[in-house]
Amino acid sequence: MAKINLRPWREELRAEKQKQFVVMILGAAIVAAGLAFLWKSDMDSRIAYQQSRNAYIETATRQLDQQIKEIEDLKRKRDELLARMQVIQELQGTRPVIVRVFDELVRTLPDGLFYSDLKKTGDRVDIVGMAESNGRVSTLLRRFEESDWFSDPNLTNVAAADSRRTGYSEFKLSVQQQTPEPEGEDK
Repeated sequence: MAKINLRPWREELRAEKQKQFVVMILGAAIVAAGLAFLWKSDMDSRIAYQQSRNAYIETATRQLDQQIKEIEDLKRKRDELLARMQVIQELQGTRPVIVRVFDELVRTLPDGLFYSDLKKTGDRVDIVGMAESNGRVSTLLRRFEESDWFSDPNLTNVAAADSRRTGYSEFKLSVQQQTPEPEGEDK
C-alpha cells in the first residue's frame, strides 16, 4: 500500500481557513467601522439639523420679544395719549366755567364794595376786599348764598382799613365754587 501523507494538505487547509477567518474578521471590522461611521455621520447630521432648528427658534423668539416690547411701548404711548386727550377734553369742557365764575363774582358784588385780591385754590376762592360798611359785606355774603355758582361763604376777618382809606373796612372771606346743573336735564 502506498503511503500518502495528508498532513501538508491539512496544514494548507488550516492555513487557508485561518486566512479566511482573518479576512472575515477584517471584513467584519471594516463593515462595523463603516456602519459606525455612517451612524456617527447620521447622528452628527441630526444634531446639526436640530441645532439649526434651535437657532431658528431662538432668532424667532428674539424677534417676537422685540415685537412684544414695541407693542408694550405703543400701548404705553397710547395710554399716555388717551390721558392727555382726557385732560384736554376736561379743559375744553370747563373753559367757559371760569368766565361764568368771574361774571358771577361781578353780579354778586354790591355797590360800595370792591375786591383787592382773588385767589383760587381748587374749588375754594379766597377774596380780600374793601367795603364802605359792614352791611355791604353782609349783603355780599347773602348774595353768595343765593348764587348758583358759589356756596358756603365764610367770613374770616373784618378790620379797619389802613390810614389811606378812611371809612373803609377790609374783609377776608372764602367761598366754595360749584358748577350748577344744566337746566332741562333730569337725573
